[in-house]
Amino acid sequence: MAQVSMTVNGKPASGEIEGRTLLVDFIRENLGLTGTHVGCDTSQCGACVVHVDGKAVKACTMFAAEAEGADVTTIEGVAAEDGTLNPVQQAFQDHHGLQCGFCTPGMVMSASALLAENPKPSEAEIRDYLEGNICRCTGYHNIVKAILAASGQDVSNIAAE
Repeated sequence: MAQVSMTVNGKPASGEIEGRTLLVDFIRENLGLTGTHVGCDTSQCGACVVHVDGKAVKACTMFAAEAEGADVTTIEGVAAEDGTLNPVQQAFQDHHGLQCGFCTPGMVMSASALLAENPKPSEAEIRDYLEGNICRCTGYHNIVKAILAASGQDVSNIAAE
């Protein structure tokens, strides 16, 4: 057993872990933050995306010990403390970028990372960036539309699928 400490959603977090504990398991089981989902256990679906030191990371591919001293943001840390949704979350709601919601936390975290790197991505750039995130419900059209809207771009000319 080992001790791990990091900042999660702006607050200190620590716990005793086995060396093989994945970051996603530490977040969910030790910290009780269940918004980060485990979808595939093989790093293919993107439901577990969190930000580690500002970078999008699939938390099922990273050991918790690797996040020692890091600044981690989960979906629970994205909205304002008063519950106001951030622009990406609001755009997903406004443009129906979700259906069952299982992939949504990972999609929002990936979209936020994309917009931090590229504030005005094209539709093709969004689709390329989201390649590691799987949604089994939406067909991605409204997810892409939501990300375009969150970036402040006009989505009125995007045809419905």
